[in-house]
Amino acid sequence: MLSSCSPSRLRAGTLALLLAMPLWATAQTAPLGADLASLLDYARQHNPEFAAMQHEAVAAQQRVQPAGALPDPVLRVELMNINNFGNDAGFSLLPSKVGETKYTLMQQLPYWGKRGLRREAAAAEARQAEARAAGTWAEQVMKLRTGFAQYYLAAQNERITGEVLDLVSRLEQVAQARYAGGLAPQQDAIRAQLEQTAIRGELIGVANEKRQSQARLNALLGRAPATALAEPQALPVVAAAALQPQTLAARAQESNASLRAEAARLQAAQASRDLAQRNRYPDFNVGVFPSQVGSRITTWGVMVELNLPLQQDTRRSQESEAAAMVEAARARTEAAATQAASELEEQLSGLEAARRNEVLIATRQLPQSELVLQSAIAAYENGKVDFATLLEAQRQTRKARLDLLKVQVEQQMRIAEIERTLGEPL
Repeated sequence: MLSSCSPSRLRAGTLALLLAMPLWATAQTAPLGADLASLLDYARQHNPEFAAMQHEAVAAQQRVQPAGALPDPVLRVELMNINNFGNDAGFSLLPSKVGETKYTLMQQLPYWGKRGLRREAAAAEARQAEARAAGTWAEQVMKLRTGFAQYYLAAQNERITGEVLDLVSRLEQVAQARYAGGLAPQQDAIRAQLEQTAIRGELIGVANEKRQSQARLNALLGRAPATALAEPQALPVVAAAALQPQTLAARAQESNASLRAEAARLQAAQASRDLAQRNRYPDFNVGVFPSQVGSRITTWGVMVELNLPLQQDTRRSQESEAAAMVEAARARTEAAATQAASELEEQLSGLEAARRNEVLIATRQLPQSELVLQSAIAAYENGKVDFATLLEAQRQTRKARLDLLKVQVEQQMRIAEIERTLGEPL
């Protein structure tokens, strides 16, 4: 408890807290970009397109209750004999000073079942709006994962290119030393310098790609394009157990946003068709009307009126239209299911090919090219190969490293497409 602490301990604790606050503030305000999870969390709160679709979904949900509600009642006031013909009073618009005042309170009552069908159609449209919002988020997640992978590619490419520049600089020193000793021609050092110039030009292009990737990510995050982003640390890992084709196909049929939207459209069309058929039957108006003479209510009456559905040709056309819309919605639902299955199979095939390429490059191409480079360096130092062979070995090693990076990024793009098709994360 505070009362048991000595003043010296309190002062020490306060000093430690004050010293820790700048570090805590720095950690809290660190720029985004180090990992994909933080980008997704931020985008869910700030992505403008997703926010717009969420608001539209809320608006659609608010239309459900009014769709099934009764219309407002109607109050009618009729002033009869306002010129007071037959008595001594003059013209008046006051209810107590005219011949008679009739009040009519009416309420419209739709035929049984129509209100429920309207509510059902509106609820289906709300579910459709929710599915569209989910589809928008799935699309944004795909773009974020793809953008983060491209950002990672640019950052790693910049790092690899910088390492290659350092390597070529060291090779230039070796060439200069061999030239000074009369063991190599001057062209070797010049070639090394030309290679460095070319690599520096590539660094400019890589930096541009990195900056463009940052701008695209910031746009998805709802931030200014030039806002700082942290260096990406690693690509997210997806376990192979989460990529079983049969399981993914079942999940896609349940969670695919387009399929959910089309299913909701079908439900709304079916409710509209049933409502069109119910329009064969009349709606009612019921009311009560008291009559006022002077300052007293003298008589009471009730009324019932209904519309007569005699325009059968019009109603048959409306019913045929609603039935056609149901069939169109059903066809769209089937097409969405087929499209989801096709996209999933395509992306799984591409992912499998990219993973096999990664294994091939990581276990064979990259180790072999690195071994060739080390052998070429040793051989050049001993005068057994020329400098052109050494540069070619360096280029092959760099190409293998970039190829490995590219197939890893390709896997991320395939996974992004799979998650978009699923409508949920793996």
